Amino acid sequence: MMKRILLAGAMMVSTLGFSQTKADKLGWKLGSQAYTFNRFTLAEALDKMDSVGVHYVECYNGQKIGGGIEGVFEWKMDAAKQARVKALFKQKNKVLVAYGVLSPADEKEWVDVFNFAKAMGIQVITAEPKREHWDLVSKLCDQYQIKVAIHDHPKPSHYWHPDSVLVAIKGRSPLMGSCADIGHWVRSGLDPVECLKMLKGHVLHSHFKDLNEKSPDAHDVVWGTGVSNISGVLAELKAQHFRGMFSVEYEYHWENSVPEVKESVKYWWAQVNKL
Repeated sequence: MMKRILLAGAMMVSTLGFSQTKADKLGWKLGSQAYTFNRFTLAEALDKMDSVGVHYVECYNGQKIGGGIEGVFEWKMDAAKQARVKALFKQKNKVLVAYGVLSPADEKEWVDVFNFAKAMGIQVITAEPKREHWDLVSKLCDQYQIKVAIHDHPKPSHYWHPDSVLVAIKGRSPLMGSCADIGHWVRSGLDPVECLKMLKGHVLHSHFKDLNEKSPDAHDVVWGTGVSNISGVLAELKAQHFRGMFSVEYEYHWENSVPEVKESVKYWWAQVNKL
């Protein structure tokens, strides 16, 4: 019996090691948008991420921090609070990669956001910038060497269709691109794989979802059981040589989404193994 247990454990380690090597080779990071756990503090959300096996994080504006730290996660945090939040991430063995979705009101706010991102080691700002800020964002991306990935909320949001993202980034910094929210594309009646093809070379980040149906009222389901064609999306991103983070953004069963997120993570790793 003990021999069989040890063998099973060795096989699990081997499989995990292969998965990690494959993802690393592709330049892929699987993490979570903290909004998945927005009924909880950031400290609690980091623990939940740990329980589902993800270690990269995308924070959002306004989540209570917790863990003995007062206030909310926001770009207006002073240096002392930033240091405490960094220590929280280190304590929880998590890496802050991205932050959003933001839509700063003016130039000062954009500069403040970039300064905050630089101070926190954030690599990607997910945003829905106003039209009059496109050139400013492009300049700041180059100045700070931080990416801005334009997010698509469902129609009638301005960026619901890839065409609008392509217009925004045309002739601007290569550090401006798409945050491909594949679930919102499905809600808008679009095919995620076709959308990715339209954005080829410009996908910088992704909010990953699988939905139960193609409609504005669709809800999240365990990846691989819905209509978002997850395997096709992953194959297309591999073909495009995408390198970046996949943010789990599970917006259903808010109070107890951990079991479904965990199954989704397992499915993602299984599909990565097949690529």
